[in-house]
Amino acid sequence: MRFIFRHFTAILILAAVAGWAGFYLPYTPTWSVLRLKQDIDARDGDEAAKYVDFESVVKKAGQEMVQKQAGTDPLSAMLGNAAIEMLSKPMAQVAKSWAIKKVDDGAREVQMPPAAVAGSIVLLHRNGDTASTDFTDNKGQRWRIHLARGDDGYWRVVEVEDIGQLLQRLQRNQPMGMPSP
Repeated sequence: MRFIFRHFTAILILAAVAGWAGFYLPYTPTWSVLRLKQDIDARDGDEAAKYVDFESVVKKAGQEMVQKQAGTDPLSAMLGNAAIEMLSKPMAQVAKSWAIKKVDDGAREVQMPPAAVAGSIVLLHRNGDTASTDFTDNKGQRWRIHLARGDDGYWRVVEVEDIGQLLQRLQRNQPMGMPSP
């Protein structure tokens, strides 16, 4: 009992930190990034896929590519966006299956280097139910990633800007006979 009275302030601070870690931290974008890394390292593709909204990522990537290709041509943009709306769900399923398989296989191209994870967390900006990070990894790849809180309260990746550059890198590293993402 004497110990508790002597260290009351330290115990109170420790209880506050434990409460924060138990009730607040699991519902932050930082937690989702850490869980995604842990699931990838554990080669658990199904769990890792829970932290990515594949339909949103595919749709936004398609819109970004159409915007770059179409330029100022409104007809091309309209047709491209219509194709994206029609094909985004099937392409999202393909991308999700591909990502789960790659994570389960421990493929290097889906690994998250610890320095990149630390950089993304340090540079994470939260604004209500959205968050974003912008950093450059040790290979010179610039990452601009957006997260959003889902209806269930968990944060998911919803957009990876300039994903065309990333897809080209993945295609170059893809062995023959394996479908590209």
